[in-house]
Amino acid sequence: MRIRIIAVGRGKRDPTAPLFERYVERLPWPIEVKEVEARGRSNAGERRDRERRLIGDVWPDEGLAVALDRRGESLTSENFAARLRDWRNRAIPEIVFLIGGADGLGDAVLKRADVVVSFGAMTWPHMLARVMLAEQLYRASTIHSGHPYHRSR
Repeated sequence: MRIRIIAVGRGKRDPTAPLFERYVERLPWPIEVKEVEARGRSNAGERRDRERRLIGDVWPDEGLAVALDRRGESLTSENFAARLRDWRNRAIPEIVFLIGGADGLGDAVLKRADVVVSFGAMTWPHMLARVMLAEQLYRASTIHSGHPYHRSR
């Protein structure tokens, strides 16, 4: 199983980047991050529309797409780990996680996604959402392997 994260914004110089990398380095799955950025002044709707097109340009035709959005389904870490295990067991070749920009993902992206997941009802900064996703992927891998990381919390 491969994991691809398609994220709006450039994270290399963000203060959260080292923490994101720390979790990504621990993952047992190959992971690829594709960043897209809609530059220029515009309103939120126009930005989301441009971001939709940019995301679509790098969104693979195969695999399963999981959009991160506060209106999505709230899962426990155990449920998230179980979903990943199920997707792996179904031989889904790639899981694509979609993270929007400051204005979130547009409705067209959410409708195209196979699953929409929430990290809670609060709105999180999109760069922090990357860290939260990487940590939950790492936590899922420790749940799968029986590692004490998850149980120690």
